[in-house]
Amino acid sequence: MRQLRETGAMHLSAALGMAEIASLQVLADRILGKRPGHRVFGEPGISALAVGTGSLGRIAASALGARSRPVRAVLFDKTPTNNWTVPWHQDRTIAVRKRCEVPGYGPWSRKSGIDHVEPPFAITAGMVTLRAHLDDCDVSNAPLLYVPGSHRLGKIPSGDVAALARRHGHETSLAQAGDVWLYATPIVHGSEAANAPRRRRVLQIDYSADELPAGLEWAGIS
Repeated sequence: MRQLRETGAMHLSAALGMAEIASLQVLADRILGKRPGHRVFGEPGISALAVGTGSLGRIAASALGARSRPVRAVLFDKTPTNNWTVPWHQDRTIAVRKRCEVPGYGPWSRKSGIDHVEPPFAITAGMVTLRAHLDDCDVSNAPLLYVPGSHRLGKIPSGDVAALARRHGHETSLAQAGDVWLYATPIVHGSEAANAPRRRRVLQIDYSADELPAGLEWAGIS
């Protein structure tokens, strides 16, 4: 975990077995259809996510401890017809079950019918994000780009993020099907449109071991 603490990113090769990859590919195709991305919610036990027994859950627990749990999951699929650019940014919001006004939490938004809120930075700083690759992702197919060490810079003003990425430089998250990238959730990241677009299915899961203050609950994935 030293690499994760210092750079904010870690590449885990062949973290998923063939059966897990196939199962998650079926899940992705069923949930996404022709959509470029969709939240995973209300799915009966996705075994790979379980802390202690699932491949992805064990990775999260190694970073956050046994109390870690999946608090948000999204599937993405870049294809020749769904090919987009993601500007440099930090992930700052969390998904909660219902809106409840709590000091230090805000502003609020609503995405895919789920309430989202920006918490104090300490909450996202204590989270990790896993990206499980269900297809190969080389330099031509829009790999995620990240700025090493940027997770340790605190909350960066939105208008300063792109300049910071240019100043500090970035690394590229190449992957083969079954690889997992583990990130500190606040790391500055983005991606370009694919030069040679083809299927690039990714399951992205946020994990946290923290409890939210009274009145707020993680939306979770079930």
